This record gives sequence, C-alpha cells and structure tokens, in this order.
Amino acid sequence: MKRILYLSLMLAVMASCKDKTTETKPETEPYTEEELDVTTSAYPETITKIFDAHGGLDTWNEMTTLEFSVEKPGGYEITTTDLKDRYSLIEMPKHTIGYDGEVIWLKNSEKTKYEGDPKFYYNLMFYFYAMPFVLADDGIIYEDAKPLVFEGETYPGIKISYESGVGASPDDEYILYYDADTNKMAWLAYTVTYGKNEKSKDYHFINYSNWQEVEGLLLPETMAWYNYENNQPTTIKNEVKFVSPMLTTVKMDIRVYNRPEGAELVQ
Repeated sequence: MKRILYLSLMLAVMASCKDKTTETKPETEPYTEEELDVTTSAYPETITKIFDAHGGLDTWNEMTTLEFSVEKPGGYEITTTDLKDRYSLIEMPKHTIGYDGEVIWLKNSEKTKYEGDPKFYYNLMFYFYAMPFVLADDGIIYEDAKPLVFEGETYPGIKISYESGVGASPDDEYILYYDADTNKMAWLAYTVTYGKNEKSKDYHFINYSNWQEVEGLLLPETMAWYNYENNQPTTIKNEVKFVSPMLTTVKMDIRVYNRPEGAELVQ
C-alpha cells in the first residue's frame, strides 16, 4: 500500500513538472529558409557581370553536356564534352580523339596519320568555345588588366592565371576583354605554354563579336583569330564558325567517351 501511495505521489510530481515545462516553454519563430545566391559570391563583381550578360552562371551550371560542330575540309568536326567531368569526344572526318577522365586516345578511320598533338587538342576548342563560363573553374586567380584599345574602342580587361598544379598548363595566362556597355565578352588574349619550360610572353588574340543563344546562354557563333604585334591584335588571320550547338542537362553515358577497340593510347 505504501509503495502504491509513493508511486502515485511520484507520478503526480512528474506530471506537475511536465505541465510547468510546457507552460514556461518560450515560443519559437517558425523556421524560414533564407534564399541566398552563393553561386557567384566567390567571383569578382566584374566577371560576375560578364557571366550574367551571357545568361548567368546558374544556368550554365545546370547543363551537363555540350556539343558543337566546325566545318573542316572533307566534313565536320563534332565536339562533345561532359561539362561536369570534362570527358571529351572529337569526331573528325578521318580521326577521333577521346578522353574518358583517365586516358586520352586516338583512333584513325583511315591510314592517314593525325598530324596534331591529341594531348594538346582534345579540349582546346571546347575551352575557347565555352568562354566566358570556363573562367569560373576552380583554381583561378583574377586580376585587373590594362585595357585593350583597338580601332578606337577601349575594352576593360580581367587577367586570368592559375594556381600551381591546376590543369595541364598551369602557366597559361588569359586576359578577357569585355564591352564596357554590355558586359559581353569581346576579346580573349592568351599565352601558350604547353610543351615549354617557361612562361610565354606572347599573347595570341581571338575576337568574339557574334553570339548565338543556346538554352538561354550566349555562346560564340564565330571566333576570329588575329595576327598580333607587340602583344596587340593587328589584322584578322582566320575565322571559325560554329554550327549545330547543343546544350542539355542530360548526362551522356560514360561509354561514349571510352577508348574503342583499335584506338591507340596517347602517352
């Protein structure tokens, strides 16, 4: 009987404490998730404006696969790139180059020898074509650059360099020049250090003047390489036109980029 009475008193005390706790518990504000745009917070304001003028980095980051074509003698050169893993496939009239994330490979459809360097070329045109968005890659250092003055027009510049160990040619440097009124990319100056033991001091120049909209993003329709003198563009050298561009959120099967039977491994 005593045990029953003691147990009843304990339950009453516990219930009383629970009621007091409930009564004195302060009201909390309902949780609301604050929407923050952190995608471009790590980039300088100037280059963020350039990304925005071309459709926005958020839209670019939604895409997974990019494809474009360039007309070559005898047919088209079709480049397909996985934007997340940077797998690459370049299908040419007589040759195919691929990169599956581990190895670069080359396959000849005929007995004609490929005269270029697959290690240098497998992502070259993609990098130029995917401007300015590839300049949001990791490991990039941004600095203000001296403006470019060409035919009476002045283009502000942003110098792009890379942290040590980033990419196959971390000593490469780029300068993106843009239209001060529209913030669209206008010129790219770049050095080539691949295969060299020191940084190059010579800048090559590409003019970006024609754009086409693809899935809400502005990508080049043409690019014009210029002759140069004293690190300044002079006269047009050659022009490349891009056709049948495609951007999609669909990720291609990795087997598309894998080395096929009969392809040689590029060392």
